Amino acid sequence: MLVNCVVYDQGERIADIPVSAISAHLQRRSCFVWIALKDPEPGELEALQEQFGLHELAIEDTQHGHQRPKLEEYGASLFVVLRMVEWAGTGDELQTGDVSVFVGPQYVISVRREAQHGFTEVRRRCEQEPELLRHGPAYVLYALMDTVVDRYFPVLDRITEAIEEIEERIFSGDTSRAQIEALYTLKRKLLVLDHATGPLLEVAGKLHGGRVPPICAGLHDYFRDVYDHLLRLKQSIDNLRDMVTTAASMNLSLITISESEVTKRLAAYAALVAVPTMIAGIYGMNFRQMPELDWAWGYPAALASMVAIDLYLVVRFRKARWM
Repeated sequence: MLVNCVVYDQGERIADIPVSAISAHLQRRSCFVWIALKDPEPGELEALQEQFGLHELAIEDTQHGHQRPKLEEYGASLFVVLRMVEWAGTGDELQTGDVSVFVGPQYVISVRREAQHGFTEVRRRCEQEPELLRHGPAYVLYALMDTVVDRYFPVLDRITEAIEEIEERIFSGDTSRAQIEALYTLKRKLLVLDHATGPLLEVAGKLHGGRVPPICAGLHDYFRDVYDHLLRLKQSIDNLRDMVTTAASMNLSLITISESEVTKRLAAYAALVAVPTMIAGIYGMNFRQMPELDWAWGYPAALASMVAIDLYLVVRFRKARWM
């Protein structure tokens, strides 16, 4: 589906035009066209391929989707794949999508697949800054990349909050299996975010350092800003993954400590029962030659011994914090 097709001249919006009128406007070298598509049909991509001479491998990647973030050069044009990561509605599930961006001297084409949020605000922001939009399609690429990267931060913040909540529950004594499952789920979400930001870090690095593609010349500072944001995201993701691992280990350790405390208590109560049982067992054997059987104070003495020994054990167990 064609979302919009707009022609710009010297950073100023000229008009919304149909695809068939693109050639007429691009006869002026100062003009470029910005086309946005969402889940396009193969025929739409083929028409644009014929119009702008897009590389067939880039078209194939765009049609199939689910590509790893990457940057490819085809002559004077660029093909960039970005990974969208966002929350699915109001739920706790992550939804991923792709944004394929074709950038040439006089065109920029963004193709969005399986992503809820579009880039209307990006277009509006660029049109409000015509002095920056004069940089042409390369600046639009920067604006799209910057927006995609900025959308990672709310996802990361929400995951961070979830990890902190689980840590609080763990240290408050809730060390159930559910906490381990929740931590594992969050670790998988961090992995999804890492797969989106890691390769994109390499892409941003190619656009601001070393041999920069000619079409992006003069925008080093902007792409370096995207690179810095991605680097901060990468470090935060790594730190959160360590936090999840530590929280899971702590949960298991607290479970082990809790089980050890229960075992010690059971052992203490077993000892309190075992001593009277042993004494009663000895004097319940009913052998004829047992001198204590004919002793008048034998029964109260046995009971007193049981109570005295149990009281002694209670004192010792409490000092050892077994009870």
